[in-house]
Amino acid sequence: MNPLTHITARATVLDIANIDTDQIIPARFLTTTTRIGLGKHAFNDWRYRADGSPDPNFVLNQGEAGDRVLLAGDNFGCGSSREHAPWALLDAGIRAVISTRIADIFRNNALKNGLLAIVVSPEQWASLHAQSGAAWVIDLRAETIQAGAVIVPFKIDAFARACLLEGVDELGYLLKRTDLIDRFEQGRAA
Repeated sequence: MNPLTHITARATVLDIANIDTDQIIPARFLTTTTRIGLGKHAFNDWRYRADGSPDPNFVLNQGEAGDRVLLAGDNFGCGSSREHAPWALLDAGIRAVISTRIADIFRNNALKNGLLAIVVSPEQWASLHAQSGAAWVIDLRAETIQAGAVIVPFKIDAFARACLLEGVDELGYLLKRTDLIDRFEQGRAA
């Protein structure tokens, strides 16, 4: 995982409420334990027509590819717990999901895997939506989203934020502090 301090992108609006993890990555694609390649199946049943060709009307098939911010409808990531959902979004180039409500399990899985999951108020969401065509900058250190002239503050769990800023998962966070842990243990042994 690379350190995450800023995300600069344009937002893709997916204004659909109650997007569950099976819509993010359908269960039939959960046959792997690797993260690579899942992005092509993110929102598979919405992104592709019955013949397998991309549906040009689906928002993720429009515009430029690459790093994206997903401005999603209320209650994003609900449904069953599957770590494959944030993996698929990251592999599809999505670096942040913003919604008025994000399911707890999805949010925890996302943050642990390097996907920024941000909850904003309905009023803040509407302000961001109005700026969806503008360039956005998400500053994790300052915990702000700047979309055009609009600046929206947000809060991320302090430990998850520290891990994202350092570019480590929970184990990596501990391994970086092995010297401190060793000193603590030696002090306790005495």
